[in-house]
Amino acid sequence: MRVTLSAIKADIGGIGGHTRPSDGVLNAVRKTISKSKDLLLDYYIGYAGDDIHIIMSHTKGVNDSNIHKLAWDAFIEGTKVAKEEGLYGAGQDLLKDSFSGNIKGMGPGVAELEFEERPNEAFVVIAADKTEPGAFNLPFYRMFVDTRSNTGLIINPSLAEGVIINVMDVMNGKIASLKMWEDKPELEAALMYPGRYVVSSIYTKNDEPIVASSTDRLHNIAGTYVGKDDPIAIVRCQKSFAATEEVCSAFNDPHFVAGNTRGSHHLPLMPVRLNTSASVNYSIPIVMALIFSMHNGKFTGPIDGFDTPDWDYIRMEATRRALAMRAQGFIHPATLVPEELEYNKGYEERMKKLEKKFK
Repeated sequence: MRVTLSAIKADIGGIGGHTRPSDGVLNAVRKTISKSKDLLLDYYIGYAGDDIHIIMSHTKGVNDSNIHKLAWDAFIEGTKVAKEEGLYGAGQDLLKDSFSGNIKGMGPGVAELEFEERPNEAFVVIAADKTEPGAFNLPFYRMFVDTRSNTGLIINPSLAEGVIINVMDVMNGKIASLKMWEDKPELEAALMYPGRYVVSSIYTKNDEPIVASSTDRLHNIAGTYVGKDDPIAIVRCQKSFAATEEVCSAFNDPHFVAGNTRGSHHLPLMPVRLNTSASVNYSIPIVMALIFSMHNGKFTGPIDGFDTPDWDYIRMEATRRALAMRAQGFIHPATLVPEELEYNKGYEERMKKLEKKFK
């Protein structure tokens, strides 16, 4: 059976700031999606910080206008409630006034895969908040390139053959298709700068899709800062792909990513439990793992990939690293370089005044 997975997310309002959506907003989104069961095989709705994600299975293929409009309509209904409740940033990620056939480029993040379903299809949805799409670059590298992180790259014949990693230059929308292992140095050169070069998808050498990840940068669309981009990704796992453990353990060494409060800082990416509110400890970036099985497009799960006791230790390590970085205050590398500051207009104003004082 040929199945499409669509994971679409958006920030449409949070309680008292960029924290989490209200139950009323979530219920409005669920109500809208539930009315279109004839369009879907199955669905799941949850949230990562203040971002609501809608995970759907269907047979319509990627970029289907009906599927995208369903998600758009759900976010519109949720936004109405967010405004009624006075939530902060109501409708923040909805950058257009009306749906135009494809939700990409309209603000919400999208990750989609179409494939022939295996008898025991397994996949993980990775959802993050308070960071940018490039935050997944290093974990993807650990899953599919780094043998120190993933022994499966040696002992799994399919993974050992190498994969094709598509990297997008998010400044111009161009994509480079890099083959492992011959293009490994070029991949590493790109991944050095996750603010510009982002892993968008990963395939096997025989064109079987493994990973799809959102890549839109909101300030590229809106022309001004409207929030960080909070990526979402789908990763198929088991058998000829990376094991579920190899996928999730790629997040067990919290690396520093861009984002956080005002989208202008570096802090470590903390693995958290499903449906966790965003941290108000300077908005430590968070990531969660939703683990599913699927048969005939029907979901079993999700279970929480970061719920077991060992992840409590990793959360403590992320906290330790975050506090150390915050002790750096406003001095780089605690803050981003000027061109990556999401509130760079304010910084430019400071610099204009400073320039006048130089003699």
